[in-house]
Amino acid sequence: MRVLVTGGAGFIGANFVQQTVRERPDVDVTVLDALTYAGDRSSLAPVADRITFVEGSVADADLVDGLVAEADAVVHFAAESHNDNSLHDPSPFVRTNLVGTYTLLEAVRRHGVRFHHISTDEVYGDLPLDTPERFTADTPYNPSSPYSSTKAGSDLLVRAWVRSFGVEATISNCSNNYGPYQHVEKFIPRQITNLIDGVRPRLYGAGLNVRDWIHVEDHNAAVWTILERGRVGETYLIGADGETNNLQVVRTLLEIFGRDADDFDHVNDRPGHDLRYAIDASRLRDELGWSPRYTDFRSGLEATVGWYRSNEAWWRPVKAAVEARYAESGQ
Repeated sequence: MRVLVTGGAGFIGANFVQQTVRERPDVDVTVLDALTYAGDRSSLAPVADRITFVEGSVADADLVDGLVAEADAVVHFAAESHNDNSLHDPSPFVRTNLVGTYTLLEAVRRHGVRFHHISTDEVYGDLPLDTPERFTADTPYNPSSPYSSTKAGSDLLVRAWVRSFGVEATISNCSNNYGPYQHVEKFIPRQITNLIDGVRPRLYGAGLNVRDWIHVEDHNAAVWTILERGRVGETYLIGADGETNNLQVVRTLLEIFGRDADDFDHVNDRPGHDLRYAIDASRLRDELGWSPRYTDFRSGLEATVGWYRSNEAWWRPVKAAVEARYAESGQ
């Protein structure tokens, strides 16, 4: 099987590529990545001699067409994904998330290639705190930011190409991922690397915003399950019942590092900060038989802390610049 992985040098994509090479040696993997600041080719170093790497944009129609023509399936991770950055400059989000997805859809339509689109639970907006309500595939879209609105638009493009042109595609909307190779601008790795440096973690607002955390390896195992057994045209939500508020995440990390539970700083909340995400993954579990391996969030965090401690050379070169950007905005 020949699989084209877009965004394969990013956090989730690089883990997907490594996991695929490790667990599915019969799969021939080609990675397409533009190597923007969020893509790092060194994230593919452990498997570099067993994949084909192409640097380029998913919005480059000629490049995409040639790569898709040689593939049996496309797994589309490539996306601009940082909410704060989308508030500062939405244009890269429109270009990559909307134009890029359109470009890929046209290519798979021409060549009859299986397509799986990776999306986010943020397309559904947010939920009230302290209710049993969770997102399902039937939840109406209600995006809150330029990032989530462009991801919502890309989902709708996929659905339209399935219905209008018969493209063989599936969609997955996943909750918040954590694990190795995540950029230090993101919430969990930022707190971990600050703690490694002896710096107090920083928490938006009161820290009561809830996220439904899933280890990246569980996410990627679910993607393969959908790719192989999912029904064309279907949307599957991927979650591991990991609802935890940001305050508890910070306090758990402080505990792992042997620090006092209140050894952190509050900073101003960001505009439009969604209250709560929660995933109902019953369709994925019941229809396709998937289940997560990392069911204990603390143990997953401990493993992630261990990875960042052991791989300082991977994240150290960009840490100072990230913190400088946050300092400019008072965060």
